[in-house]
Amino acid sequence: MDFLQNHIEALIFCTPTPIKTADIKACLSEMFNADVPEEDIQGAIQRLDEKFQGEEFSFQLFKSSGGYHFLTKPAYQASIGIMLKQQSKKRLSTSAMETLSIIAYKQPISKTEIENIRGVNCDYAVQKLLDKSLIEITGKADTIGRPMLYGTTPKFMEYFGINDLAELPIPKDFVAEVNTIGENPETETTITPDPEPDAQI
Repeated sequence: MDFLQNHIEALIFCTPTPIKTADIKACLSEMFNADVPEEDIQGAIQRLDEKFQGEEFSFQLFKSSGGYHFLTKPAYQASIGIMLKQQSKKRLSTSAMETLSIIAYKQPISKTEIENIRGVNCDYAVQKLLDKSLIEITGKADTIGRPMLYGTTPKFMEYFGINDLAELPIPKDFVAEVNTIGENPETETTITPDPEPDAQI
């Protein structure tokens, strides 16, 4: 039995969000009252990854947002999809998705800038995204009125199954050479979706 591996497996299972190696190390070091080498932790994680690749398991280890968590395998997507449909799980509205996309590619960005791009009021969509913890207030702009700036959260990356913002697909509305997340160069083109009333999330 791999004692360390079992403890790490339990920690990954019990956390609702991806757990980082540093947090695993801090927890185990306190429990054992001794420093647990990071290479030992990484080795145990590698063995867990290999273990859950087996067909006898319906889930496997994934790395997301810089941490680790267990997710079901793609082969079971159909049955899970039916279950989620039966539970009437809410999804993000078109309005919220457009707003979230703009924030993801333009962050940090103010609500006024978002509305200038979308052409409609975004109060409701921004508030719902805040409520769902997909975005957060990252600071204030150095402009008149000091408007609040918004950016994505680790939950955003978890929601879309990415480990880094650099993994976001290149949108067709941006020219390739300036598609850098977080930057807003003068040569960058803007998103121009068809105006539509904000739909509820």
